[in-house]
Formats: sequence, structure tokens, C-alpha cells
Amino acid sequence: MALLEGFKSLDIDTSGARIHLRHAGKGPPLLLLHGNPMTHVSWHKVAPKLAERFHVVAADLRGYGDSSAPDEGPNSINYSFRAMAQDQIEVMKRLGYREFMVAGHDRGARTGYRMALDYPERVKKLAVVDGLPSHYVWKHTTKESISKSWHWVFMIQPAPFPETMLGAVPARWFLENKLSKPGLGLGFFDPEAFEEYIRCFNEKTIRGSCADYRATATCDYEMDTADFEAGRKVTQPLLVLWGRRSHTGVVYGDVLSVWKDYAERPVGGSIDSGHYVIEQCPHETLDWFLKFFPD
Repeated sequence: MALLEGFKSLDIDTSGARIHLRHAGKGPPLLLLHGNPMTHVSWHKVAPKLAERFHVVAADLRGYGDSSAPDEGPNSINYSFRAMAQDQIEVMKRLGYREFMVAGHDRGARTGYRMALDYPERVKKLAVVDGLPSHYVWKHTTKESISKSWHWVFMIQPAPFPETMLGAVPARWFLENKLSKPGLGLGFFDPEAFEEYIRCFNEKTIRGSCADYRATATCDYEMDTADFEAGRKVTQPLLVLWGRRSHTGVVYGDVLSVWKDYAERPVGGSIDSGHYVIEQCPHETLDWFLKFFPD
């Protein structure tokens, strides 16, 4: 693959899944986590520049890309962000790192949030890109939010209903319609990256991603609510970025102010982008990252 040229591929077995990743560079370790329905390839526009200063690890979450998809488990527990975070903790340990930094987009952002809460001694800094805590999203569900994020309520329906519906249409047709947002289109996606998303949108990924969303509405919500009510916040430095034209920016407005209820030291701002910030505005994203993460 021409994208991420020079990055080495690796598969690591964790206690719950087999995680596929690519890594490159020398320096402080920086873990990059993607969103739905993407793979680690979504970082291809920023990862090579980051690898000039960091040891960059771009991983596929369990159920996505070329990582494995374990059974869903009761209450979708095996696809909780806690389970996804545990995978990545074990991955980084296998690579020789007890402490590291994390940047996540969308689902990756929520995995990073859970990782920072569960492993404060491991995660040194966290950047979240166009993502809000699941607890906040469910507590502030409105007609506008659901109309712009319809898949949140579709994919949580009991199996195999959403899996059957998603698998009944060609992957290309679904992704073209899912990823193309009004007024933004698909032009900013690299064709090779888009083909990779299509390749990976198969029965395994459909099953894993639906389980991921069901977990968000059940066990993840329960965990997040317990932490919120107990006053537990992210204590590490937190960078919050979002697209002004994304559903996150349009529906929720000042995303940084929201994160102040969930983190002690959030900083950041908006980018003139839709939801897929790291692919639509890679230079702006990179500028923020290089200012936030240490040399």
C-alpha cells in the first residue's frame, strides 16, 4: 500500500482480540485510534509527519479493519470502550511502552477517553478529535442530533437486524452515502484510503461495529454515568478538536465547554471541517498536535 509507506505492519494478540497495526518513527510513543467506519489508514495524511518526531502506532480497533472481532458477549461488554482500551494498553506494553500518548477520532476518541480514566498512570496526554463523551451524547439526544447521527439509534437495535440491513447493500454504496455529508462530499478522501475502507467493510466489521454501538448505549453508558456521578474526570492534559461543520460542531456548538465537565484541563478549538477532520484538514490537525504533544 502506497499510503503509510515505510510503516511496518504488525499483528498483536491481546487477552481479548488480535489487533492489527502499523508503526514507524522514533521518539515518544504516540498511539493513533480511528473512528467508524474507518481503519488506521484514516491517519495517513498526518501519521508520516508525526513519525518524524514520535514513534507512531496506528492501530485498528477490535472489530474494525484487519483486527479480529470477538463474540459480543452479554450486554455487548466485549465491545465496550473499556475492552477496546484494554487491547491498546496491551499492544503498547508489547511494543515496550508503559506510558504513552493517545490521539483518537470519533470511536477512537471515546476509546482514548476510557483509557485515560481507567489507566491514568499509562496515558500521559490525550487528544480527542470530533468526539464527545457517550454519557453527554445520550443525555442530550434531540431531534436534531438524531437526524444528523441516525446510525447511533439504528446500529443499537438487537442483532441481527442492523447487521442484516447493512450487509444487504454493496459496501461501496453504503460508504459513499454514509461518508458523504451535505455540502462536503467525498472529494477530500484519498481514493486509495476509500478503497481500503470498502475492502474492510465486510461481515466481520459490520458485526463488530454494531456491537460497538450497542455497547455505547448499554455498558459504556453505565460506566460513563458511574464515573460522571462520582466526579471522576480526565486528569491528564487533554486536547479537544472538532469540525465546525460536523454534526458535533453544528449540534453541540462549543465542544470544549462540554469537555470541561469531563476533564480537568481541556484545551483546543474548532477547525473549518466536517466530521472527518484528520482527512479533510490534516495540516490544521497536525499543527495542533505538534503544539500539544511534546518533542
